[in-house]
Amino acid sequence: MPSASTEAAATLASADTRLSPGAPGYRRMSLALFAAGLAAFTLLYSTQALLPAISADFGATASAASWTVSAATGALALCVLPLSALSERFGRRTLMTVSLSVAVALALLVPLAPNLESLVVLRALQGAALAGLPASAMAYLAEEVRPKALIGAIGLFVAGNSIGGMSGRIVSGWVAQLWGWRAGLAAVGLLSLACALAFRALLPRARHFTPGTLRPKALARTVRAHLSDPLLMRLYAIGALFMTVFGAVYTVIGYRLVEAPFSLPQGVIGSIFLVYLVGTVSSAAAGKLVGRLGRRGALYLAVSTTAAGLLLSLSDALPAVLAGLVLITAGFFAGHAVASSSVSRTARTGRAQASALYQSAYYLGSSAGGTLGAVAFHAGGWAGTVLIGLVAVLGVVSITLYGTHSARVEARRIRPATA
Repeated sequence: MPSASTEAAATLASADTRLSPGAPGYRRMSLALFAAGLAAFTLLYSTQALLPAISADFGATASAASWTVSAATGALALCVLPLSALSERFGRRTLMTVSLSVAVALALLVPLAPNLESLVVLRALQGAALAGLPASAMAYLAEEVRPKALIGAIGLFVAGNSIGGMSGRIVSGWVAQLWGWRAGLAAVGLLSLACALAFRALLPRARHFTPGTLRPKALARTVRAHLSDPLLMRLYAIGALFMTVFGAVYTVIGYRLVEAPFSLPQGVIGSIFLVYLVGTVSSAAAGKLVGRLGRRGALYLAVSTTAAGLLLSLSDALPAVLAGLVLITAGFFAGHAVASSSVSRTARTGRAQASALYQSAYYLGSSAGGTLGAVAFHAGGWAGTVLIGLVAVLGVVSITLYGTHSARVEARRIRPATA
């Protein structure tokens, strides 16, 4: 005979109207957010695989052309936090729809840019629009999905992000090889339009959202509290530095591979981004690494793997370069997974704002890495880009060592008081 507590739990579960696997609307919701993640990251990095072709067409240096990536990621970083506040007032579904619609409309204009300056401006506007998706998607899932099903739902959204980032580069690369970079960007725009239409048609209406009021002072207090937390600040810096490495490498790698001794065609260079699949595996394994090595041990392993990949990529043998990219990608995704998950665990209050600040730091790192990596490549070739990456890796090691030292000092301080 079931106990009273068991019956009460069953009653609460049946009364919970949030979505769960097998329930009406769950599959539609999952597919909708997968499509949104696919469109967002297809658009965000759409020019990255095409930078050599853009440089050639406009007569621009690698550092100038890299702004077509850095402007988008930088604008996204600056807009994530304010748009997260807007989603509290106007709703997650509404903000995601508006953000994706504006970004897709801009994507259809991007291939028509008459010069590099207008292309950079359009890409910055696109990045600002896309900031509404990460600002709202996680909150929508937390409100509309049962806790036990939340991890799986978030995983599918993140999968859309990674597959979108990869597929956008591949599609644009192969189309550009046949018809030029403008056609490549047009293909990305049409792909994102199809995803946006699917998102709007599939996403169920929010049933558990309660509109709030915009309270700038309360938001400012929460942000100040997070920025005053030493551990959160270290995690933000680690995320930014990891992304600096990743942004530098993947912004510049096309320039290196299009030149001798590799001389690869545009389509093959775009296909290099299949290496992203390694990141899906390494980020999924990050939880097990933390369980075995602890958070700092997992970070040391991630930076060591990244550094080894950077050094290996200095070779002029294509297999060695590809192996280096595999190690860089695996190390980056593992480190990012450890740092980002630690933010939610560390923040006691205002977790949405804590995560938004991490995303801001993360994308500012991407923007800085893309620009610095391209400037270094222009000045010193691939070795210059690798040097930027190694400096960022050294920064992660220094921050992690400082965190280890601080934890030991704190433990020694507490131990006498509890003895």
